[in-house]
Amino acid sequence: MALKTIDHLLAEGVDGRHVLVRSDFNVPLDDEGNITDPGRIDASIPTLKALLDAGAKVIVTAHLGRPKGEFKPEFSLKPVAEALSERLGQFVPLASDVSGEDAHERANGLTEGEILLVENVRFDARETSKDDAERAEFAAELAALAADDGAFVSDGFGVVHRKQASVFDVAKKLPAYAGYLVAKEVETLSAVKDAPVHPYVVVLGGSKVSDKLGVIQALAEKADKVIIGGGMCYTFLAAQGHDVQKSLLQDDMVETCAELIKTYGDKLVLPVDLAVAPEFDKGAEKKIVGLDDIPEGWMSLDIGPETAKTYAEAVKGAKTVFWNGPMGVFEFPNFADGTKAVATAMIEATRDNGSFTVVGGGDSAASVRMLGLDEDGFSHISTGGGASLELIEGKDLPGVSAVSE
Repeated sequence: MALKTIDHLLAEGVDGRHVLVRSDFNVPLDDEGNITDPGRIDASIPTLKALLDAGAKVIVTAHLGRPKGEFKPEFSLKPVAEALSERLGQFVPLASDVSGEDAHERANGLTEGEILLVENVRFDARETSKDDAERAEFAAELAALAADDGAFVSDGFGVVHRKQASVFDVAKKLPAYAGYLVAKEVETLSAVKDAPVHPYVVVLGGSKVSDKLGVIQALAEKADKVIIGGGMCYTFLAAQGHDVQKSLLQDDMVETCAELIKTYGDKLVLPVDLAVAPEFDKGAEKKIVGLDDIPEGWMSLDIGPETAKTYAEAVKGAKTVFWNGPMGVFEFPNFADGTKAVATAMIEATRDNGSFTVVGGGDSAASVRMLGLDEDGFSHISTGGGASLELIEGKDLPGVSAVSE
């Protein structure tokens, strides 16, 4: 199943045509509403510039946060419009609604090479509705913004695993194509899924085993090693009989983890020491302890130095590395060492071993930027955490199928 890409659309010609683009602008904001990591905005620019330079009238849809179908000012795309204006070198107006009067009036008024951003699509409850008819109705309203000769470009990789109106249903209303970002993500991640060069090492973090259960099982069949860190490693340690005290724990998944260890024990790599604290706090006291030595009432917030060394050595010896999920609470400098060790080892593997290294989006990508590491040191940094995991796992992604031939 081949993607229909933006290159096909550009070859057909877009001069004077309305093109509806679904981007992923779900960026983190600080308490003042400032964007703290513009990575997803930066990733959208090549597709938008190509369309604008070709004379298209571009209308962009996107979401931010989880407003749950209501207008909430804190989730407005206003800061995104400002960031886009700066990066594109032209004014990007923001419609006050999603598919209403203001959006239509502004879309109708666009001239060649102009761009419009409409408000957060998740302000409309139909965007994420489980009712096919409701989503189709909203998709028809979005498609109407692109007029009779319009086209749709899917370029928000972070949402292609969602069967939502602006991602999936709208592709049935207009000629649909994959943007540069989605095409690159699918090509790169499919190569890891279908033909990884061995040794192949997967590094998985994150808080819950239940969120990663499918991917652990799928990748343990293909990978040479599956390294486990982050909050979910404590459920595995509990399954081994260790008392993890107040560390994050999914009691209902302990038995499942025991089965995973029994089935894939030769491939799963678990911590041998931990960085612990008496409380979940940025300035908390830090101690390095063995697996059975967590002080009563304390919690682990990162893997320990011996574990970090073991994980880094495994990564540096691999030819393909896929990483999704930090090793600890990287937002706290005192508990970022494990995450930094894995990320640095990936950079070294890329440089020294010619390894193909992929950062699977989400918090992993955010940690690379927060820790000040060289983004160019990795083969690929994905913009979609959940989407990259599901693609690697082998699941069908609705937003990708919608732009495939």
